[in-house]
Amino acid sequence: MKIQHISAVTLAVQEMARSVDFYKKLGLEPLYGGEHASFTSFRAGEGFINLILTGSEAGRWWGRVILRFVYTGIGAGK
Repeated sequence: MKIQHISAVTLAVQEMARSVDFYKKLGLEPLYGGEHASFTSFRAGEGFINLILTGSEAGRWWGRVILRFVYTGIGAGK
């Protein structure tokens, strides 16, 4: 398999309104969620930047990265 691109990055945030404002200033518009949501998603090229409100989990979880793979057939069965 070969990595095609990063499909999504989810970042844990403590202040959703402040974080949404930051990404809006970069020119991104929310596709889902917003300042008062616990989860917000922005389109970033072919992928997404997601924000998740951590609340009591602050400092325990940073987020996650989702990669999109292309199956090349090489190395199958290994």
